[in-house]
Amino acid sequence: MIELTGNSLTIEQVRQVIYENRKITLSENSLKKVIASRKAVEDIVENRQTVYGINTGFGKFADVTIDEKDVDTLQLHLIRSHACGVGEPFSVEVARTMMLLRLNALIKGYSGIRLEVIDRLMTLINSHVTPVIPQQGSLGASGDLAPLSHLALVLLGEGSVFYKGEKRSAASVLKELQIEPIVLKAKEGLALINGTQAMTAVGIINYIQAESLAYQSEWIASMTMEGLHGIIDAFHPAVHEVRGYQEQMDVAKRIRHLLTDSQLITSQGEMRVQDAYSIRCIPQVHGATWQALAYVKEKLEIEANAATDNPLIFDEGKTVISGGNFHGQPIAFAMDFLKIAVAELANISERRIERLVNPQLNDLPAFLSPEPGLQSGAMIMQYAAASLVSENKTLAHPASVDSIPSSANQEDHVSMGTIGARHASMIINNTRRVLAIEGICAMEATQYRGSDKMASKTKAFWIEGRKVVPSFTEDRVFSDDIERYTEWLQSGDFPWDTAENFNNFEGGNEHDNECKSNDYSENGSELRM
Repeated sequence: MIELTGNSLTIEQVRQVIYENRKITLSENSLKKVIASRKAVEDIVENRQTVYGINTGFGKFADVTIDEKDVDTLQLHLIRSHACGVGEPFSVEVARTMMLLRLNALIKGYSGIRLEVIDRLMTLINSHVTPVIPQQGSLGASGDLAPLSHLALVLLGEGSVFYKGEKRSAASVLKELQIEPIVLKAKEGLALINGTQAMTAVGIINYIQAESLAYQSEWIASMTMEGLHGIIDAFHPAVHEVRGYQEQMDVAKRIRHLLTDSQLITSQGEMRVQDAYSIRCIPQVHGATWQALAYVKEKLEIEANAATDNPLIFDEGKTVISGGNFHGQPIAFAMDFLKIAVAELANISERRIERLVNPQLNDLPAFLSPEPGLQSGAMIMQYAAASLVSENKTLAHPASVDSIPSSANQEDHVSMGTIGARHASMIINNTRRVLAIEGICAMEATQYRGSDKMASKTKAFWIEGRKVVPSFTEDRVFSDDIERYTEWLQSGDFPWDTAENFNNFEGGNEHDNECKSNDYSENGSELRM
């Protein structure tokens, strides 16, 4: 069980709930806060105080007072009218994360929602009843109003859900599970939809996938180095320690670890003095991506535990404040940063692909073809990678620099954070395919060099990869190979994409045994750019 407190949810816990089907429960202390904040709302209604969203309209209608007898109907109208999402639905993983994050925000006790609604949302999560939520339609401020309204519809027995692999009406599934629909009371509709949970949910799933992809890129890059007789000296710890970035040092350390016993890597001057940047600068470029990932993780975990409702209820109702915590700017920036960071993994990977297939840049068969000329080999694989990289450059344009006023200019600056998160997801998918192409080409190159000479770790990786994509014996529809390798990288069958597998190194002194040459001279030509 994962206990939600409203304050301590981590990305790792989200991963366990979403991918490992861990059930959730709620802390007793949080439930007490929920009860107190609900009592405050009921007092406001009873005393006929005018408070935004409880007995007023919304947005530009904030100055319209709602009669006491209509405050419940107001909430129903809010959910139905705001369910304006369009386009393809979010994945089940994203939608479930959205539910989990909204529940975690509500139990902080600042939203004035009833325990009944809280319990029903938890029941749906634990029962794997997932709202069908269209991806498009949020401006990323005033909350992710449209996506979260589709989530809230399901609590009312309206809209559609994914259940046991099928898309069905919410009403039929709730009836089957004997779950009564909710009738919303004062403020509850607003409490359900005022927040950044759509962009944050997409962001967390993006982060989980991007972190995995970053580790995978190091395995694939290591195999490419073997296919190109890469020079290991550039990964010596001294080089990276003098710059001072921990993430850069970590990448170099992991690459050295993967290639410890390789007979295919070389030393400075053995075959050439230095490699091209796409090989030599792997720690610097991949390390910078890891720096961005750390920033993104920090912001996502803060937002996952944030109160993003409006208004917020403090001091057991003595203080009710209309603010702007629903504004998604922090996550919008984080998603734009993530887009650039992951796009760079694809950029440098595509350049390594070019070095693997271009006969002017290596001594391998042209385009890794078994019969150059008669068979084209990996020629058009590089085209596909170049196309994906170019598309990423368009998607990486920051969404957060845009803003369109809404609600008759009452909501005159918005974050577009959900658009940024969605584009980041597209970039991650494109980058995974680019890395799949590099992996396929690297397997072919190392086979030509002699897979028996590979490092023990990359050889194990190569063996598993060959189960997915066989060697080039003749030209075939390589699209199928790319998709299979991509699916392998994305699947749970890929065992090399966790920190544990990299950080629990075994044996060897990294300073003494991991480089083929320790003969460095600060004045030597081999160290010049």
